[in-house]
Amino acid sequence: MASQVVREWIGINNFAPATQDKLLELLGKLKQENVATLTVLVMGKGGVGKSSTVNSIIGERAVSVSPFQSEVPRPVMVSRSRAGFTLNVIDTPGIIEGGYINDQALEIIKRFLLNKTIDILLYVDRLDAYRVDNLEKQVIRAITESFGKAIWSRALVVLTHAQFSPPDGLPYDEFFSKRSEALLKTVRAGASFSKRDTQVPKIPVVLVENSGRCNKNDKDEKVLPNGTAWIPHLVETITEVVSNGSKSIFVDKKLIEGPNPNQRGKLLIPLILALQYLFVVKPIKQAIISDISNEKRLSWEVDA
Repeated sequence: MASQVVREWIGINNFAPATQDKLLELLGKLKQENVATLTVLVMGKGGVGKSSTVNSIIGERAVSVSPFQSEVPRPVMVSRSRAGFTLNVIDTPGIIEGGYINDQALEIIKRFLLNKTIDILLYVDRLDAYRVDNLEKQVIRAITESFGKAIWSRALVVLTHAQFSPPDGLPYDEFFSKRSEALLKTVRAGASFSKRDTQVPKIPVVLVENSGRCNKNDKDEKVLPNGTAWIPHLVETITEVVSNGSKSIFVDKKLIEGPNPNQRGKLLIPLILALQYLFVVKPIKQAIISDISNEKRLSWEVDA
């Protein structure tokens, strides 16, 4: 397979100067921590803005986005290099079809990621969705089953369409808080984190507005309704997750295929045999011995 083409990250020059300065500062911080390559996996349902978010991070139209095609048909990795630092962003298709997980699409994603290291998972959804549905839980469960619970220690939730006016005059920050908590609750449930699980990761939530109607501040930076310059904030949050002490996820054959069922069966054989002896063979043996000792002998057998 041909090696991934790494291009010079010229898209960073398209950001406002203040945003460029912040991004270069954050990349420098990563390099100080010996992080020279960062691979970001972008996943979520279809039509939530995954490809647009990839383009916003790169600062150029790296992935095709069309109003007639909601997403890329298969995984795509965009690689950019700047001052000795390489950023890989992997865009993926949605894995829901007809209300259920598309196993074929999921398998294509897993095979694409084989022998790659995932440093960050961006789980993308929309801020302007009013409720969390069962499809969300299916996607989260599929991600967990594919890459393990540990993937959520390297994750952040991205809510797109953030240039949004909440309904019924609800304050923006309050709507964001409620939407975030509902989604994080679903992540914890879909990933099977119990209330007593001490390893439940604290997953940050960031807002994104990919459209051209995003407001700007006096420094020409794209800002959210709450005044946050969202591109530096997203990259800063990614940097914090990378530095949280958790490990990146290396996608090997064992991870995506799971344990060998035949080998797992072999490990259970001694336990099954022991249980059979304790609860089947031994009781039968004791019953036979008891029957023999209690059996009445005929008179001619006693006289003999």
